[in-house]
Amino acid sequence: MSDSRTGNVPAGGESHPAPQVAVLDAGGQYCHLIARKVREQGVYAEVFASDTPAAELSSCRAIIISGGPDSVYAPGSPTVDPAIFKTGQPVLGICYGLQLMALLLGGQVAKGEKGEYGLAMLDVISPGVLFDGIGVPQQVWMSHRDRMTAMPPGFELLATTSTCAMAAMGDRSRRLYGVQFHPEVVHTHKGRELLSNFLFSIAGCVKDWSPRGRVAQLEQFIRETAAGRNVFFFVSGGVDSSVAYSLCLRALGADRVHGVYVDTGLMREGETEFVEKVFARQASGTFAVERAADSFLGALASVSDPEQKRLIIGEQFVRIQEQILQSGNYLDGNWILGQGTIYPDTIESGGTANADVIKTHHNRVPGIQRLLADGRIIEPLTSFYKDEVREIGRELGLPEQLLARHPFPGPGLAIRCLASESTLPVESVAGGWIIPVRSVGVQGDSRSYRHVLALDSFPSRQADLQARAAEMINATAGVNRAVALVASHASIGQFSVRESTLSEDRLARLRRADAIVRGVSAASGFENQVWQFPVVLIPVGQPSRPDSVVLRPVDSVDGMTAQSVAMEDGLLKDLADKLLQVPGVAAVFYDLTHKPPGTIEWE
Repeated sequence: MSDSRTGNVPAGGESHPAPQVAVLDAGGQYCHLIARKVREQGVYAEVFASDTPAAELSSCRAIIISGGPDSVYAPGSPTVDPAIFKTGQPVLGICYGLQLMALLLGGQVAKGEKGEYGLAMLDVISPGVLFDGIGVPQQVWMSHRDRMTAMPPGFELLATTSTCAMAAMGDRSRRLYGVQFHPEVVHTHKGRELLSNFLFSIAGCVKDWSPRGRVAQLEQFIRETAAGRNVFFFVSGGVDSSVAYSLCLRALGADRVHGVYVDTGLMREGETEFVEKVFARQASGTFAVERAADSFLGALASVSDPEQKRLIIGEQFVRIQEQILQSGNYLDGNWILGQGTIYPDTIESGGTANADVIKTHHNRVPGIQRLLADGRIIEPLTSFYKDEVREIGRELGLPEQLLARHPFPGPGLAIRCLASESTLPVESVAGGWIIPVRSVGVQGDSRSYRHVLALDSFPSRQADLQARAAEMINATAGVNRAVALVASHASIGQFSVRESTLSEDRLARLRRADAIVRGVSAASGFENQVWQFPVVLIPVGQPSRPDSVVLRPVDSVDGMTAQSVAMEDGLLKDLADKLLQVPGVAAVFYDLTHKPPGTIEWE
């Protein structure tokens, strides 16, 4: 493999065809998603550094330039070898890739008057081969602030949106194309068809890839990586760590794999009991529960910054790991740490060459990085996405009750229980209120940490309100998320954000609210309509009722993008009524934000 590649070696070093498609990594959060979507069409693709020399890509049938968080006109921003546009190979630029293509070939790019994040409707004005069979108008997914203001010589305009006059361009004679939207994400409805047109009709690719037999390959990878050593696992009870743990058990045997579930005090109601029941039986006596609530809550007591929370939680895990290792015979070099890290975890932590850090995953904090550097980590799932991990689990025979669970973050309720260092009033703005609680977002492939826009009421036509919310986020400076008031003990104008910490009583309040939401969702079947349903506690209310609950149901495939999902009015009212009965809860809000611009979790 060339050193310029940023992709992963296939598990176990199995042979694979030479890549037909090179995806050049400009730092986009969806860079590896592009490669995966190409592979799903039966064409082998790999990711390369953006500045890989054209000569090293000469064997590829096509090149795709990914999105990225930078501005193409900024000093030091990622670029590509301009020679790739002269080789005759078809090139597709996506988002930043389109802008980079435009700039390098004589066009112009400038900062837009406002960003475009989330859904947009695409009008195709010159279909040609790239848009063959794609009707108009079509829903696409945008995530950009900069825009192309002039196309390079030889290009024609192919498509536009209401806020992006040049949403796609092409030079058919040179087979060079660019799209401002993201065809690789599921929310671009005809994205698969567009990529297929580029791969087969324009680039002449042939099908040469079928990712089958994953379990056998992964078992071989585990045996080679372990190299005679035993594996120690912290099992969270989520899909990822459970599948990784089970893979290691199957590859190495229960006598070489020990599992510990750490009860951090940040878990849901009944979580510890569920995990203990599932794995104590499977691991044949090599599975244990470590009670460590005091350690975690003590370290987090005065922390409100989300990055600090994640770092503290990750470091606490390392400390507890060290304590457990010291209590046994685990420090003689015969043991390594296993983790269930999957690909989106590494991407949002800046896992590719030019990627911006959206949020530091607890499996990528400094203590874990040291173990990685020492060769004491085994992570069999880092090339896979959530849906693929579930399929591996099914091949392993894990119970569907575990595999079908909604994703739950490693840091637990800590990142769903927001705190504030100050007491601040809400601020009235045109069309709503600014709540001075900050949440993490992803805008233009970069991390944002901004306030929340609250709308006064929740009408029955939730789809209309979602569209309004998306427009207001794009137009309102300093916000990356919009919520709507569902029910309340008082008007928003009477609320304030109150100074607060990650306390046991607030965690208990969130734990009760989360249990109510899960119960109602399961009984109604709503949980089967969504990919994930975080319940968030924010310090917004009045002295007698200091907190509010935010409902965050989303639809996704792999967590890289997500859409807010509407709930039926009667079910939502019933749920809100139950939540308002929880002591200390002032109001119930509904998160209307897609990803981007808001991440699925608030922190």
